[in-house]
Order: sequence, then structure tokens, then C-alpha cells
Amino acid sequence: MTSLPGACEGGQSDQRQPRHAPVCVASRKLPQRQSGETNERHHRSARSRCRESYLASVLVALDRYGDRFGMDRPHRLAQYFAQLMHESGDFRYDREIWGPTPAQQRYDTRTDLGNTPENDGDGFRYRGCTGMQLTGKDNYRQFRNWCRAAGLSCPDFVKDPDAVNTDPWEGLVPLFYWDTRDLNRWADEGDCETVTRKINGGKNGLSDRFDRLARISLVLLGYRADNVLQFQADQRLQVDGDVGPKTRAAMHTALVALTPGEAARPEVKAAPVTEEKPVPVPVTPPSLDAPWWKSKEVITPSVIGGGASLVTAIGGIPWQNLLLILVAFGGIAGFLYWRKNADRKAVAKQVEGMA
Repeated sequence: MTSLPGACEGGQSDQRQPRHAPVCVASRKLPQRQSGETNERHHRSARSRCRESYLASVLVALDRYGDRFGMDRPHRLAQYFAQLMHESGDFRYDREIWGPTPAQQRYDTRTDLGNTPENDGDGFRYRGCTGMQLTGKDNYRQFRNWCRAAGLSCPDFVKDPDAVNTDPWEGLVPLFYWDTRDLNRWADEGDCETVTRKINGGKNGLSDRFDRLARISLVLLGYRADNVLQFQADQRLQVDGDVGPKTRAAMHTALVALTPGEAARPEVKAAPVTEEKPVPVPVTPPSLDAPWWKSKEVITPSVIGGGASLVTAIGGIPWQNLLLILVAFGGIAGFLYWRKNADRKAVAKQVEGMA
């Protein structure tokens, strides 16, 4: 990985810095984005009041290092901030609220996260920190190694895990997640579901992430965060205020168009739209529509198996035996009638279940 702009020279470890303390940067001055405008945009897209200090940390890291990870394109930023704003509750939470709950206590021995198998406090020591909830000793180690591979002289977060909540590291953790999970690939396709699975491990809070994606997309496109109706009207979509797959796909396409030439890249695709699939309706077999006495179970044995022989033999049968034959025939007919009704009810139930 190439060195990040802003890396400290000399290879000396930084001392732990308070929030917003000056950061040692290379002498080359980097072009900066319009932070004030970006800050204001995120306030407009948030659903609740943001915590200024954490929002500033995220924006500082994005300004300094975001371009190296391709975060200079609106359609990627929309996916990035939708996830980050969900995980951090609109930049209000930058560390896990510790009870500890029973679930949190189990983190103490989560060896799959790099914590020791003993109850020695690793769960709390390496609890979720920053907006992306960096959790577990292994993740703290990976973040440290990622920073150093990028040319940043960072603290040893394994020895000093609280240092991840200082600048610029707090704002870099979301970029670490984004880069190491190759999330630009899915952001280029507008695939919020896959981005969510890569970050969350599942699809927890997916509807909230969709909602935040819509809000930040609208703001980046110049609309109010809640003005879905106007966007749909401008795009000639069904104007219903519902941000469904087609509306999200149109937002993704519009965001891609903000970057000249971006749509021509083969990696950039239209956002996935879930098509409505027709529900198959089972066809009732013709035999179920026929009267029971016309079914092949009755006709075949009666006509082929016994029709001719019955005519020749019936005269020599004692009346008692003939009565038994008639009773047996009646029983068979009753059974076939019952089975016919049972088959019909089973098909009706299947059709009802698929409706």
C-alpha cells in the first residue's frame, strides 16, 4: 500500500494526542475539500443532532486521506456516510456503551477476535470504539498494521487501545474498514446490502441504512433530505415518497453522473433492482376436475378388468356372494370419492399458501 499524504517523517511514534490536537504531517500541503460545506451537508442529512467533535474527526480524516481510497466520488461517499451514520447514531457515539451486558461479558474470551481465552478484561479493553465499532484485539492490531503500512507513524493500539479515539485515528478507522473490505467495489454498484453485510456481518439495521442512504444521496444531489417526492418527479418515477429499489437505483445513477466519465468505467454498474417475480399457480390435474365415477381408478378395472367376465359369470354366483361383491364395490367407490375430495383440498391449500 502506498504511503498516505500527511504521514509523519522520522519513524518516531506519535504521543497520544487529545482530540483535535495538531497532527504531524508531511511538509507537502494537500488540497483540502470544502469542509464547511461538507459539515453542513451532513447536518442536513442527519435525523438527529450530530456531535460536532466526532463529525469533525471524520471530516478531517476524509479531507487528508480520503482521495487515496477513492473517496472523492459522491456515489461512494453516499454509501460510506450511510453506513457510518447508522453505526454511530448520527456521529453521536464513538465507543460502545458498556454495561457490561451478558453478551458483552462473553467478548472477554472471544478468541476468534484475538482476545485471550481467560477472563482478563480483554472484552472491555478492546471494546467497540469509533463510529465503526472497532472491536477485538485482532482488529486493533490490524488497524495498527494498516496505518503503518500506509506510512503513518501511529501509536501501538494493542498496547494503548484508547488511542483509537484520538485524532486523526478516530476518523481513519472508518476508512480502514472501507479499504480492507474493498467496499468501493460494492459502492460502485450501488449495492447497499452487500456493503452492510461486509461491515455488519449480517443485515442488521438494513432499513435504517437504506433510509440514511436516501437522505445523504438527496442532499448530495441538491435536494432536501426528505424531498423524495421531488426527486421522483424529476426522474419520472412513480411519485409515492417510497424509497424502494427503483428510486435508490435512480439516486445511484444520478450520483455517478456527478463525476465526469465515471459511468463509463466497467466497474460502475446500475444499482440492483429487485424485480417482482410472478407467483406460480399450480394447475389442477384434469383428473381432479372429473366426477369421481369417471376417474380412471373406477373405469379401468370396471371395463377392462371385469366388464366381460362379469356378464358371463354373474348368473352362476349365489346371491350371498353377489351381495358381498356389491358391498365391496360400494366400499371402493366410497374410498375413491373420499380420496378425490382429499386431493382437491390439498391442491386448494397449496394454492392458498402461494397467494
